[in-house]
Amino acid sequence: MDEALLNKIETLKNFIQSSDNIVFFGGAGVSTESGIPDFRSATGLFQNRLNQSIPTEKLVSHSFFSAYPDIFYDFYKKHLVYPEAKPNAAHLALAKLEKMGKLKAVITQNIDGLHQLAGSKVVYELHGSVWRNYCTKCGKPATLDEIIHSDSVPLCTSCAAMLRPDVVLYEEGLDMAVYDAAVNAIEACDMLIVGGSSLVVYPAAGLLHYYKGKKLVLINKGTTGYDSRAALHIDAPIGEVLNQCV
Repeated sequence: MDEALLNKIETLKNFIQSSDNIVFFGGAGVSTESGIPDFRSATGLFQNRLNQSIPTEKLVSHSFFSAYPDIFYDFYKKHLVYPEAKPNAAHLALAKLEKMGKLKAVITQNIDGLHQLAGSKVVYELHGSVWRNYCTKCGKPATLDEIIHSDSVPLCTSCAAMLRPDVVLYEEGLDMAVYDAAVNAIEACDMLIVGGSSLVVYPAAGLLHYYKGKKLVLINKGTTGYDSRAALHIDAPIGEVLNQCV
């Protein structure tokens, strides 16, 4: 690890020590160290067509799910669900910061549930979770096992209607109660750490506009459109960075 990176990590440590209301906002890059692919990197799902003639964005859209649920579920179960994935150093460090009383909330664009598995209690899942599923007709909850082990399209055990994951598909809006809670957390925090996100997905990326403090920290492989606003930008694996700060 070079000296410049070590200096930045030391600055991050000082920021954390002097803060008592930290919020973390994370994207797909937080979970790549757990073996879950992201969407927009050179090796992400959007770049890799995965032998599909249909663009990934369309495959995970509301209209495609409604019209071709069998194709949707084939892709979804192969490429978006990772039930065996384990929390990595980033998830564990954030859970530890929360236990220390420093971190007040995790806001995530991920749907894998790894923050909760690591021990985080206050997690706002902007795009939902693969672990929650429900019947499109009667609303009965369903387990992830029911989704994974269905032969094709999973059906409700009560009314035989189609099940769907409680995740936000393209063309769908966010849960505004979750979004508003995230806004409130960011407005109240004295330090905002953004990690593993290219900050190009809206309205989620727009959450940064609600932070008015002076300790905006970006931890991401590569640049973002918000780098000039950050008090600190660290271009390194997020798990490696956070693990040295707690």
